[in-house]
Amino acid sequence: MTSLPTPPPAPAAPAPEPGPAVPHAPAGLRDLTPAECARLAADIRRFLVEKVSRTGGHLGPNLGVVELTLALHRVFDSPRDTILWDTGHQTYVHKVLTGRAGAFDTLRQPDGLSGYPSRAESAHDVIENSHASTALSWADGLARAHRLRGVTDRAVIAVIGDGALTGGMAWEALNNLAAAPDRPVIVVLNDNTRSYAPTVGGLARHLDHARTAGPGAAPGVFEQLGMAYLGPVDGHDLAATEDALRRARDLGRPVVVHCVTEKGRGHAPAEQDEADRFHVVRARPAAAPATAPAPAASPAWTSVFGEELAALGARHPELVALTAAMLEPTGLDEFARRFPDRTVDVGIAEQHAVTAAAGLALGGAHPVVAVYATFLNRAFDQLLMDVALHRAPVTFVLDRAGVTGDDGASHNGMWDLSLFQLVPGLRVAAPRDEITLRRALREAVAVDDGPTALRFPKGRVGPAIPPVDTIAGMDVLHRDGPEDVLLVAVGTMAGPCLDAARRLAASGTGVTVVDPRWIKPVAPALVELGLRHRTVVTVEDSGRAGGTGAAIAQALADAGARTPVRVLGVPQKFLAHGRREDILARAGLTGPGIARAAAEALTLHPGAPTAERTS
Repeated sequence: MTSLPTPPPAPAAPAPEPGPAVPHAPAGLRDLTPAECARLAADIRRFLVEKVSRTGGHLGPNLGVVELTLALHRVFDSPRDTILWDTGHQTYVHKVLTGRAGAFDTLRQPDGLSGYPSRAESAHDVIENSHASTALSWADGLARAHRLRGVTDRAVIAVIGDGALTGGMAWEALNNLAAAPDRPVIVVLNDNTRSYAPTVGGLARHLDHARTAGPGAAPGVFEQLGMAYLGPVDGHDLAATEDALRRARDLGRPVVVHCVTEKGRGHAPAEQDEADRFHVVRARPAAAPATAPAPAASPAWTSVFGEELAALGARHPELVALTAAMLEPTGLDEFARRFPDRTVDVGIAEQHAVTAAAGLALGGAHPVVAVYATFLNRAFDQLLMDVALHRAPVTFVLDRAGVTGDDGASHNGMWDLSLFQLVPGLRVAAPRDEITLRRALREAVAVDDGPTALRFPKGRVGPAIPPVDTIAGMDVLHRDGPEDVLLVAVGTMAGPCLDAARRLAASGTGVTVVDPRWIKPVAPALVELGLRHRTVVTVEDSGRAGGTGAAIAQALADAGARTPVRVLGVPQKFLAHGRREDILARAGLTGPGIARAAAEALTLHPGAPTAERTS
């Protein structure tokens, strides 16, 4: 799999540089001459390349919207006029123009500038959710509220990329907007022909035709729906873009302004990157001493999955891989290269992907749906009613599960294990290392009587953790002393649990560490093991409410156990962006934190009975 672009090592960090010469308020942009606007646009691009290369972040999308964002702030009066972004990763220029250039050294850092809109940062930011295809519904609702309250002096503008427009929710909103001439929402279509990779499907062909035919062509899909349509306009021509936006504002009805832009504009390496035009770049590493050997990097979880799936594809012609506009980010590029006829990119349409997978299964295929964990939330009904209800043999592979860190609240994949517990017949695996990931994937695609899922985090795979014993398919990772504490490690929490076991053993506490591997349903052997211990502590990097730990506690209670169960996991709240390791530490998901929780549980229940079985 192709890795994220990484700039060369940086020299020692210089003193912070001043940002572009932006007026103190967006309204001041209107006083700039065309020449001053052109210089400002060039300064912003240089600024973004320098800052985002140091911190990491979404570089390519923002290089493509410099002139468009300038035009929006010159024509409209934000925040009185509401500008909504779909999706929010293209708001770096917006942040620069609304007074936050000086904070870009902290972009995506703990307590620093968010990589997405943030209401805590600015009144100019509205939608914090970074899931695509939602802004038109937000705009429809806000415009409806304005009408109900008699507000007529404020504009509602929704900027949506052509990639986000492939999502069904966007078309549900357009269907409503087109029938409401009294809700004059301005839809700015930022058409750069891409999401991560080139946009796919019939809409992409339609927009390509519109770009080729130019203004004045036969009515297109938006006009046929009943909306006004302006364009296509060159989104890098500031005067033309401003003119189109003013015309749209003055129409007083729902209108689409079709702006054609270029992702990665003005930065040659991005323009030449055919994979995704520097959609996201890694932080540039600090220069290492010349004598320091380069550490051997372990493979990424995504790469291991992609490699194993491609190998399985050669042996199993029934395997079909699906993704929602994220072929390379989810590791499917090698499978797609080897088996293009068995690779499906549906665009940003997770609901469609899941139900289409059910249809593929009905036709005799075994679909593998690869998505980021946070995005499967969008297709829960399809997972429940189309896949699980019909016992369809579909395998879901959830990348970026658990805490992702620097992308913030809406990208943390911490909801899946709670949602999965609600789905009858779904079997879920959480691998702890490369070996167990490969094994779980092989086992999952062999299941033919219902859905399966496996999850793994963002980042690189840690060292292999071999079992010391196996019980009914579960891996025992540590066993020492009396049966005081049973630590149930979910996936990558195996390492911290082993650290905790060593700490507890040093104080004379007997500890067993077990990795169930398949965490749903709860294995009867795990219940039997829990009944023999004085206390059970479950550890997962997902939300505590209704997750794996809660299911284990329920299974033990159903077995008549009075053994206390301590459930450790991520607090069920929206987490601010920060480093994954820091967020896990604050949740107590480290060796010391787990050991402390286990010791407290023993202290609170010193004489806990081991079991009271029901017949």
